[in-house]
Amino acid sequence: MPPRSPNAVTLRDVSRVFGRSYALHRVSTTLAAGSITALLGNNGAGKSTLLNILATVDAPSDGEVRFGKVAFRDFARRGRARIGWVSHQTLVYDELTGRENLTFFGQLYGIPHIQKLAETWLERVGLSAAADRPVGTYSRGMKQRLTIARALLHDPQLVLLDEPATGLDQAGTALVSNLLGELRKEGRIVVIISHNFSLIETLADNVLILRKGQLRASGPLPPGTSLISHYQAHA
Repeated sequence: MPPRSPNAVTLRDVSRVFGRSYALHRVSTTLAAGSITALLGNNGAGKSTLLNILATVDAPSDGEVRFGKVAFRDFARRGRARIGWVSHQTLVYDELTGRENLTFFGQLYGIPHIQKLAETWLERVGLSAAADRPVGTYSRGMKQRLTIARALLHDPQLVLLDEPATGLDQAGTALVSNLLGELRKEGRIVVIISHNFSLIETLADNVLILRKGQLRASGPLPPGTSLISHYQAHA
């Protein structure tokens, strides 16, 4: 039986070592339900490594990660269905239509009445008119919209987004912004990596800034401080 959806994810002194180098070094933080956390840092700061650990596709070398009351190893084995992940790869199939992609992934998750739910998500991400076209004919932005629908289709509690606005035009970015606001209201735990500071500044409840694998700043953006100046001071 899968574990219950976590109401928080807690990291205590989490490190990840590759060879003799620390990709993460003693990172501690709590990600609360009903919040959006921005994960920022320069290239090589450890952002993707941390997101991979939260997605349970990589394990920490040291420290503790708990999903609610569930330990990392147990959640990795039984709780992945509670996670929705948008990575650099779209993880959708070019030879299938948009509708077929969502139906396929929904069936993998055992979602009942998936055809109706797929239709709902195609509409939510603005792809109803292209639902029955092969995804190989989609633009990059259209594929990204479908990827977001694929990641949220199964109603995950923990939502991990690595550059979700990639390839999106202004309308697509607004769609992402609206979806993130809805996820927060629904009590999800949302973690986002993005270079779109205007998107982050308007949405993030908390900002984590990594530098060379170490957490240099954690918490809400200080009042009267712009995100760019906060980032430049700590990254």
